[in-house]
Amino acid sequence: MPSQRLLETTLIGAAAVLFAGSNLRLPERQPVVVTHSVATTATATADSSVAASPASRALTAFSSMVHSLSSPKALESAVKSYFAFKSAHPDEVKKPLLYFVDYGLPSTKPRGYVLDMNAMKIVEGPFTVAHGRGSSASRDGVPTRFSNAFGSAATSLGLYVTKALYAFTGHSGGGTYSSIGLRLMGVSNGFNTNAFARGVVAHGAPYVTADKAGRSQGCPAMEPGRAKELLPKLADGAMVYLFAPDQNWMSRDPWLAAGN
Repeated sequence: MPSQRLLETTLIGAAAVLFAGSNLRLPERQPVVVTHSVATTATATADSSVAASPASRALTAFSSMVHSLSSPKALESAVKSYFAFKSAHPDEVKKPLLYFVDYGLPSTKPRGYVLDMNAMKIVEGPFTVAHGRGSSASRDGVPTRFSNAFGSAATSLGLYVTKALYAFTGHSGGGTYSSIGLRLMGVSNGFNTNAFARGVVAHGAPYVTADKAGRSQGCPAMEPGRAKELLPKLADGAMVYLFAPDQNWMSRDPWLAAGN
């Protein structure tokens, strides 16, 4: 019977389709492999940190701590000069301390710091510091004249290595006073190399107070109590850096050039 055969054929075809469908397998989706892992990122960061120079790491650290400077170059030049000299003369830098003064600021502003260049922290500061009377016409002004000459009574800019402590005697207001003193050896050729012979030293002075500093004979003088505390820490192998935005000096100081 044709109709019965047609029905059988249809049923057989449907069964075949169902059977084939039950054995159909879709291709499996392959997992995506991520090759840039967290570990890779951490390694890259570590490599970048290792590659950074000591001067770059110190500048990054101190930039968030040292504020209100006269110029962005003040801290940068101090840090770069310090590490340039230390790299060239490692035996002379016996202590990781840097006494940094920004003479681009007036004497009524705190402008001195003592920085620990190993721990990258501020030991002291900011605090008031005197400049030489030959460097400014007024007592409370910004110093604008700097000299390495004998008899100038001026501040000498640049980098210094600290030497020995001694008993300092000074004169102020017609009287005599005593303080702890720290001898300084200027190493910025042409700018401060006469400082030791001129008697330019770090010392305490009664004309320096927490609010303002009078003028010295060229010495980066500080408050007497602070001198008594800080200068023994700085003696014999720390460094001093006296900055001002003076283009003649900045373009010619050998350690500033070496650090760039």
